Amino acid sequence: MNDSGMTDLPPDLTLPDASATEALGAALARAYVASGRGSGIVYWNGELGAGKTTCVRSALRTLGVDGPIRSPTYTLVAVYEPDGITCVHVDLYRLKGPADIEELGLRDYLGGDCLWLVEWPEKGATVLPSADLDVTLRYTAQGRQARLAAPSARGGAWLNLLLRDTSLAPYVSNLT
Repeated sequence: MNDSGMTDLPPDLTLPDASATEALGAALARAYVASGRGSGIVYWNGELGAGKTTCVRSALRTLGVDGPIRSPTYTLVAVYEPDGITCVHVDLYRLKGPADIEELGLRDYLGGDCLWLVEWPEKGATVLPSADLDVTLRYTAQGRQARLAAPSARGGAWLNLLLRDTSLAPYVSNLT
């Protein structure tokens, strides 16, 4: 836990290419499954092109989604149901603010085995449920950098499992 009460990985994860970004998404999905599935909310932050959708797409593939996985930039919400899990991929980029979220019908997906993957969560900050895991991707000279924080105990469990995922070792130098 850090001073804010959140669990996070020290210090940041360096993702040199798209394969590393995909590896992070897959590792996060495995951590979700290993933690017992159930409901969960992941916020994906970062500027345009930082790799949010790439990470989400990889997580969905790892969870068992077949077929095309498109960014919901224009549809705003895409729902997938692999292996008894409802995955709700939300992209709030085009929304003007929290009031627009009510029209999306997201309340229908609260609880149960439902995993929310929310891009641009700041657009709905006062309306969205709190995140279990907060992922921020940003550009660096080495490619991308990811900072993961867990504002909840559930997210903390995911991060602890992620720390043990050796598949990230080729991409992320600070995981042992």
